Parts: sequence; C-alpha cells; structure tokens
Amino acid sequence: MAGVHMDEERKEEKLKAALWFAIGQTVDSVALAQNINATPHFIGGLSELVYAQIENVAHDLEAFAKHAGRTTINSTDVVLLARRNEGLEQVLKAQAKTVKEKDAR
Repeated sequence: MAGVHMDEERKEEKLKAALWFAIGQTVDSVALAQNINATPHFIGGLSELVYAQIENVAHDLEAFAKHAGRTTINSTDVVLLARRNEGLEQVLKAQAKTVKEKDAR
C-alpha cells in the first residue's frame, strides 16, 4: 500500500510542477506585454490557488455525477457547476448543444 501512496504523491507533484510551469509561462507573457514584473513567489502562490480550485471543481463534479447515480462525469455536471456564473453557463450550454448535434450526425 505504501508504494501506491508514493505513486499518487509523485503524480500529484508532477501535476503541480506542470501547472506551475504553465502558469509561470502565462504570467511571464502577460507581465512582459504589460511591462510589469511577477515574482516567483507570486507565481507559486497563484499556482497553489489554482490547484486548490481544480481540486474543489473535481470533487464537485464527482458529487454531481454520484448524486445522479452515475460513475462518469458528463457535460450536465459541468453545466451544473457553472450555474452561478450565467455567462459561463450559457457558453457551456451552447457548446454542449453543438457537441451533441455533431454526435447525432
């Protein structure tokens, strides 16, 4: 069991490192365009914040699917997650409709 736990920790660290890198690239690009400076401490803090938000979203999506009696997350779960952001909800509904129409063909 300890080996499985270690593998999960390594996967999580790899994900965090990839996220930190991607956020760092994005922040650097925006900072250069706006002629501002972003410290590595800022990028690290932002990366931790984004990772925590991703974890929350994942837990919510799993809960929505489980409540619906499913083991797989689908587009209705994602739309439900966005219910408090009307603009995002409308965009997601339109995208889900487009995908369903393409799949029906």
